[in-house]
Amino acid sequence: MIWRHAFQTVQHALGRQAAVALIGPRQAGKTTLAHQIAKDSGALYLDLEARADRAKLADPALFLGPYEDRLVILDEIHRAPELFQDLRGLIDQGRRRGRRTGRFLILGSASLDLLRQSGESLAGRIEYVQLNPLDVLEVPPDRQAITALWVRGGFPDSFLAAGDANSFTYRQNFIRTYLERDVPQFGRRIPAETLERLWTMLAHGQGTPLNASKLAAGLSISAPTVTSYIDLLVDLLLVRRLRPFHANIRKRLVKSPKVTVRDSGLVHALLGIEDHNALGGHPVVGASWEGFVIENLLAAAPPRTMASFYRTAAGAEIDLVLDLPGRRGLWAIEIKHGLTASPSRGFHHAREDLKPKRSYLVHSGDDRYPITKDVEAIGLREMAALLAER
Repeated sequence: MIWRHAFQTVQHALGRQAAVALIGPRQAGKTTLAHQIAKDSGALYLDLEARADRAKLADPALFLGPYEDRLVILDEIHRAPELFQDLRGLIDQGRRRGRRTGRFLILGSASLDLLRQSGESLAGRIEYVQLNPLDVLEVPPDRQAITALWVRGGFPDSFLAAGDANSFTYRQNFIRTYLERDVPQFGRRIPAETLERLWTMLAHGQGTPLNASKLAAGLSISAPTVTSYIDLLVDLLLVRRLRPFHANIRKRLVKSPKVTVRDSGLVHALLGIEDHNALGGHPVVGASWEGFVIENLLAAAPPRTMASFYRTAAGAEIDLVLDLPGRRGLWAIEIKHGLTASPSRGFHHAREDLKPKRSYLVHSGDDRYPITKDVEAIGLREMAALLAER
């Protein structure tokens, strides 16, 4: 089992709150982590995709009542959203008896679905933990592992597959399963072919500002429909919408968000890129690396970090702006694919506008060295470790 940051985070959350929701895309490792917690704590595990386990909860209060002193893990909670109201009653009943924490661990594959359900009935009783695919601080600390993580993506079965061809096939099947089975489960009747074309178009334009009208014209649907489809992919934690940084300065700022497919392995599968050799000669290589770096840095960043990008009409640009909590302040991050790289002129102009506390250029190598008095070049893993420091 690969050690996951979220394991300790979930345990701490269970020590503070009655219910913890572990949220992440399908096959990111939620069930594996939950089984490890169950093994260590003697928890009761129920898979709500299994008919037998769903049948046990026909009367939740009756079945779960005897397990008040044990952690109960409910996997695939979206299969039984009506349970939230019952969980509220069980939690409140347990509180009156002094059982205030560590009651339920709820696993879900979509942020919106869980937030909507639990926000109404479990307010003040639940804490959320997000489990992302594997990141650079969870794989071996060598260039080969990081390259494999970039090419194959962070879904454990893809990263650990026996060979690039098997990994590529896994990701193609993953995409097909999401389109044909998982999306309809969340109540959206979207033609699988249309959604796949949109997903592929987003991969081709990885990290570019959203132009819903242009995407709509290519799909023969309306711009609001494109926006609603992207909203769904965002809610399923498959696509990120990175907001532009807003500052009170006299500049014409780009106002459209950047849209990226969050897992680099899915980017490559959507574009038919099977291995590192094919990726190296593909036009998307730079944008793919940028998206990969952004996802890994956001996975490492402390809670309450605000992420955005900065771009003006005149060409001043920062790929990633992080407003870190506490006294760490604003960090400006330029991302370049290559073992050595130098910041663009637009990056320096943007730094003059924002005056960040720290500035870095994240490159593909491992070396760390000063570029100017205020800008450091740094490798991805070291940058992630720097952000992860508490």
